[in-house]
Amino acid sequence: MTEEPSAAQRPTLEAVAARAGVSRATVSRVVNGGPGVREELADKVRHAVDELGYVPNHAARSLVTRRHDAIAVVIAESETRVFADPFFALQLRGISRELTAHDVQLVLLLTEGRDDHERVGRYLSGGHVDGALVFSLHLDDPLPGIIRRAGLPTVFGGRPGWQDADAGERSAPYVDCDNRGGAREAVRHLVGLGRRRIAHITGALDQTSAVDRLDGFRDALADAGPHLIEEGDFTFAGGERAMRRLLDAEPELDAVFAANDLSASGALRVLRERGRSVPDDVAVVGFDDMLLVAEQTEPPLTTVRQDIEEMGRLMARMLLRDRNGEGLAACPSSVVLPTALVRRASA
Repeated sequence: MTEEPSAAQRPTLEAVAARAGVSRATVSRVVNGGPGVREELADKVRHAVDELGYVPNHAARSLVTRRHDAIAVVIAESETRVFADPFFALQLRGISRELTAHDVQLVLLLTEGRDDHERVGRYLSGGHVDGALVFSLHLDDPLPGIIRRAGLPTVFGGRPGWQDADAGERSAPYVDCDNRGGAREAVRHLVGLGRRRIAHITGALDQTSAVDRLDGFRDALADAGPHLIEEGDFTFAGGERAMRRLLDAEPELDAVFAANDLSASGALRVLRERGRSVPDDVAVVGFDDMLLVAEQTEPPLTTVRQDIEEMGRLMARMLLRDRNGEGLAACPSSVVLPTALVRRASA
């Protein structure tokens, strides 16, 4: 069994320089991604690194470059919620792929309560990461202020809904989808099917995505009564509870637009329990087009597609541009991706 070399046995910058026939400073610039080295010399250094098995000392490298090659991904939800909802897996996959392509580590931080906020604040202020990607914020969340005080470049997932008057926060870059337009298209589709008693199961209304989707519902159905709107929380169980309340309040409803696919799948379960045929009695449309949910419901779910993985990639790309010195000013202050209705059997 081969033993791992000790720190004293590991190749040094000086050894790499001697093998490549260049100065130690040239090796340092190549290893740390610095400019000003001719390509032929850089190739010699890279060959010497491979031959000797040189591994950079990341602590020393950070002192030179002031970079940590790590990005914090902060999700303002509990572990239970994050690991039960495929939305987060898709967004994390997009972020991870982009960071991996640039040899940058992902550090996942979850927040559920005050203790978590304090812990995350200490970590972000401790100089461990080069920036933060933050999503699933709630309107009263202290995270934006915590991150601002840490002085980290930040990109948000979803349109921020700042409650304070800090213009710097309000102008923070973000990536989102056209929540309002997508919701409007979903409801207009139901209207086009001849449905007249259309209800809405909202998401958690302390999040801007849920508010925007409710606004889109109201754009298409300005005269919808309050008994046709029930607040959910973007979960399967929340969709079940809201669907039961809607049926109790309006037994003759003939369509439901749910704020996400998980809520829609909960609504479908209750409709089956109540003996309602989908889509004959009640048509159902969701939002997200998460294939693990939308293609597995019975019947398969008509839904509004947003490219969740691409949103994650764009967030990471914007932050990496800032880290690499291009500045977030080189990117749009926000990116809003289009949505599209995907028609399946439920509506």
